[in-house]
Amino acid sequence: MITFLVRRTLLAGLTTFVISIVAFLAIQLPPGDYATTYVQRLLGDSNFAHSAGGVLGDPAIEQQIREDFGLDQPLVVQYSKWALRVVQLDFGNSMEHNVKITEVIGQRLVNTLLLALGTILFTWVLAIPIGIYSAVKHNTAGDYAVTFVGFLGLAVPDFLLALALMWIGFVWFDLSIGGLYSPEYLEASWSFGRFVDLLKHLWIPALVLGTAGTAGLIRILRNNLLDELAKPYVVAARARGMSEWKLVLKYPVRMALNPFISTIGYLLPFLLSGSVVVSVVLSLPTLGPVLLKALLSEDLFLAATIVLMLGVLTVIGTLISDILLVLFDPRIRFES
Repeated sequence: MITFLVRRTLLAGLTTFVISIVAFLAIQLPPGDYATTYVQRLLGDSNFAHSAGGVLGDPAIEQQIREDFGLDQPLVVQYSKWALRVVQLDFGNSMEHNVKITEVIGQRLVNTLLLALGTILFTWVLAIPIGIYSAVKHNTAGDYAVTFVGFLGLAVPDFLLALALMWIGFVWFDLSIGGLYSPEYLEASWSFGRFVDLLKHLWIPALVLGTAGTAGLIRILRNNLLDELAKPYVVAARARGMSEWKLVLKYPVRMALNPFISTIGYLLPFLLSGSVVVSVVLSLPTLGPVLLKALLSEDLFLAATIVLMLGVLTVIGTLISDILLVLFDPRIRFES
């Protein structure tokens, strides 16, 4: 067990290093850089361009901006300096916002993690009992109904569901659906009242983001549980007179839950990156819109930091999945 954990931890560290390289280089793949984008955005304002007399169009100005941010140096040097700061938990300054990156993403990172955790809880609370019921009652009217609703959940895009909920809330209930906090709690410090207010708003984006995931996990759990219920040990236990629900919950469900545990590795980053459009539609103060804006403006350090965080969350989630699988499934523990 100790050897298993040490090996996985070392692999996690190596993977994180590779992710940092990919994250930094991938942001620079599009043509141009922040200096080009910044100057083009300023020149896009005809009044500003006219008042500046076209001076900003001079390549020397772009070169000066690159020198100020260190963008004129080779990629190896840029990455080395950035990686050294990241190791010291200093992510540098955002080019777009001209403040420290931690100030830009601090509160939004907390909101994003809370939204992700709420969505995971919503997904599991619904998917596990419904999946078990669908497998135990397979080929019945209830199973067909769950299957039909599951296909709807997979087919309806998240942003379309968000728009539908906003319309229903406004037209039928005279409610403004959007955001994670009431106006009086937007800039307030953390307190019990702010947390309660967050819970009042959290269920809507959690419902939107968790619908497709819930439908998919229901299908996975149902199919895996049906395979387990057909195995000889289940038939033998049933022949010995064990009650049906006790039999189902004690062994087959435990084996069928492996997909839920193994998906922890990509569920958090999927929610963080996949909620960009939903966050824009529902006006959620999460990392999604910040990442989108950073990519459009080619804010190198901000975008690379967020992408790196997504990768680190994937690595941490995968490590947690490996540990939980070893604890929950004796077969994996034996093989490790």
